[in-house]
Amino acid sequence: MDAKTVDTSTTAWRQWQDSPWGRLRYALAEHNLARHLGDAPLRVLDLAGGDGSDAVRLAVRGHDVTVLDNSPAMLAAAAERAAAAGVTITRVEADIADLPETAYDVVLCHNIVQYRDDALALALDALRPGGLLSVMAINRHAAPLVTAVRRLDPAAALAALDTDQAHTATFDTTITLYTAEDLSRLMRVSGCRVLAHYGIRAVCDYIADDERKHDPAFYADLERLELALTDREPHKHTARLFQLVGRKDVP
Repeated sequence: MDAKTVDTSTTAWRQWQDSPWGRLRYALAEHNLARHLGDAPLRVLDLAGGDGSDAVRLAVRGHDVTVLDNSPAMLAAAAERAAAAGVTITRVEADIADLPETAYDVVLCHNIVQYRDDALALALDALRPGGLLSVMAINRHAAPLVTAVRRLDPAAALAALDTDQAHTATFDTTITLYTAEDLSRLMRVSGCRVLAHYGIRAVCDYIADDERKHDPAFYADLERLELALTDREPHKHTARLFQLVGRKDVP
């Protein structure tokens, strides 16, 4: 990937993060994970953590957080984000296959499995026995619904029912889609017990009026609704993304 492509992808990523749907993703992930962390400081590894949007939130809560990413630009942005929040994080420039030696108490594997089929195994390798794993991915169940509701394309929605492949505009690449059930099974057979299944953006992505979401009052109401729906049946099964929190087995 050349420098121009990297700059374009980084800019698109930051614009997405600043959008209402991006802010919801991070707020919900923090809220859900906080239910499982307790009060004691923990060693946290954020795999492919980018500019530290998840990591800094956890550092503010008092945890010792390491961000691993292969992009120098993203890691520089992570340092800026941490400084602005008044916290310190450790940054490691590496591929996710080149893991630090430390065994972490918590590993975040957020939105990596759709790009890398080895991401789950690598995340578990970095986690100590008894540690917590947080996995997030785009929900395959949501793909036909988003296509029908947002794009008004029922033919494409019908086709989406029978494929696990999709295109992401942010990084202009093809990704693999999973369901929470798919990844729950993979976690179990890999030695990780699933503790909770959460939905991320259960309604936001089905509201076609994106401009309305930028209104502060509307966004505040939307966030409260999303927080109420994140662990409720049946809404978590059709949310745009899902988050699974699991505990690695102790031998």
